Amino acid sequence: MALSKDDQDTFDRLLRLIETTRTETRLYNDYYEGLHQLEQLGLAIPEELKRFTVVVNWPRVTVDAIEQRLDVTGFRMPGAQSADAALWDVYQYNNLDERSGFAHVDALALKRSYVCVGSNAEDPEYPIVTVESPEEMVAVRDPRTHRVTAALRSYSPEGGKDTRATLYFPNVTYWLLYKDGEWVDEFDPDVHNLGTVPVVPFVNRNRATRVTGSSLEGVSEMEDVIPIADSASRALTNAQLAQETVAVPQKQVLGMSKGDFVGQDGQPLPVWQAYFGSVWAHENKDVKVQQLDASDLSNFDTMVAMYSRLASGVTSLPIEYFGLNTQNAPSAEGQRAGETRLIKKAERKQLSFGNSWEAVMRLVIRFRTGEWSQDARRMETLWRDAGTPTQGMVTDAVVKEYQAGLTDWETAQENLGRSPETIARMKTRRAEDENFAAQQASRVVTNTQDIFDNQ
Repeated sequence: MALSKDDQDTFDRLLRLIETTRTETRLYNDYYEGLHQLEQLGLAIPEELKRFTVVVNWPRVTVDAIEQRLDVTGFRMPGAQSADAALWDVYQYNNLDERSGFAHVDALALKRSYVCVGSNAEDPEYPIVTVESPEEMVAVRDPRTHRVTAALRSYSPEGGKDTRATLYFPNVTYWLLYKDGEWVDEFDPDVHNLGTVPVVPFVNRNRATRVTGSSLEGVSEMEDVIPIADSASRALTNAQLAQETVAVPQKQVLGMSKGDFVGQDGQPLPVWQAYFGSVWAHENKDVKVQQLDASDLSNFDTMVAMYSRLASGVTSLPIEYFGLNTQNAPSAEGQRAGETRLIKKAERKQLSFGNSWEAVMRLVIRFRTGEWSQDARRMETLWRDAGTPTQGMVTDAVVKEYQAGLTDWETAQENLGRSPETIARMKTRRAEDENFAAQQASRVVTNTQDIFDNQ
C-alpha cells in the first residue's frame, strides 16, 4: 500500500476507531429498530417465557418525532432573491430529498452520520453526494480549527467478503482492498488537491466541552429515554405474564401426586399444559380444588403512565406521543402551543444540520466549477416550518403578510413550503399569463379604436 508512515498511522488509528465505536453504534441501532433484548429479564422470568417480552419502542418515537420536522426545501446564496436552482438540481439528482432523512435519522439516533461528495465522471455538473452510516465511517478533526483532517470508510459489500476501505485526506483519496491478510491499493489514488476532506459530519448535540479531535462526538437523542423505555418494557412484560396467569380467577389444587401429571401416552405432561388444563380433571377423590380471585392489573397501567410522563419530560415530546391521552383533541393553535419545546428543539437541529448541508453544498460547487466560492460561505439552508400548523393557518398567515406588503410573492411561496422547481414553474406560468392578459388588453384597445375610427 503506497502510504507514507504518517498516513499509515492515521489509517490504522481510524480503523481502530471504527471497530471500537461499532459496538455502541449497533446497540443504538438495535434500540431504534426495536431489536434490543430486554436486560435482566432472567432474574424474575424463566428463560422459556421470554416470548412474552413486550418492547416499548419509545427511542424510535423520540427520533422520528424530530426527524419528521427536518425537511430541507432549498439553498439560497447571499444576495439572491430565491433559492439556488442549480444546487437544488444536484440535491434532487442524488435523491437527497429522501436520503437527507437517512443522514438526519442516523445523526439523531446514532450520534452522528456522514455525507461524502465526489466527482461524477458521467456528468461533472452533478457531483455524487452519498450518505454514509457511522457503523462504517469515522472522521477526525483538528483540535485547533475543528476541521476534518482525515476520514475512513470501511465496508464489506458482499456479506463479509472483500473488505474495502476509502481513506480521505485533504488532497488525496485512497481506495484500499483487504487481500491475503494486508491492505493493498485497489485503484490508483485520486490526487484531487481540494485542500479539505470531502466528508461532512452531521453531529447531534455536540458541545465545546466534548472531545473534538476524535470520532467520539455527539450524543444520541435516545440517550435519556432508553432507561425509561426499558423500565416500561419490563412493566408491560410483567403485565403480559400476569394476564396469562392471574388476570382471570384461578384454582389451587391440594393432594395431587406426580402420577396425576401423566398424559394418555404415559408421558409426563409439560408443566404449563398441566397447569392450564389436565390438572383440573382428575380421578383422585382425596384431591381438593379451590378457586382464587383474579388479580387487579391496574397497577401496571399506573406504572406505564408514570413512565410515559417521565419520557415526555426528558424528550420534550407531548405525552400523547407515548400513548397517554388525558384530554380532548386540541385545536391547531393549542396543539402548536403544546409542542413549543419540541418545535424549538427541531429548530435547533435545523440550525446545526443546516451548517452541515451548507458545507456539503460548498463542496458541490467546488466539484462543479473547480473553484471555491467565497459567497457560498454565507449560504443559507431553507427548511420547512418545524411546527405543525394546519395548511389553512399557514396560507392565511402568508396571504396576510403578502397583502400587507411585508413579503414578496416568491418569499411567500417559500413560506408555503414549495420547492425551488415548483416556484420556478409558477413564475414561468405567471409570466405567460401576464403576457396573455396584456395581449388580450391590447386587442381590446385596438378593436375599440377601430370601432371609433369606422364611425
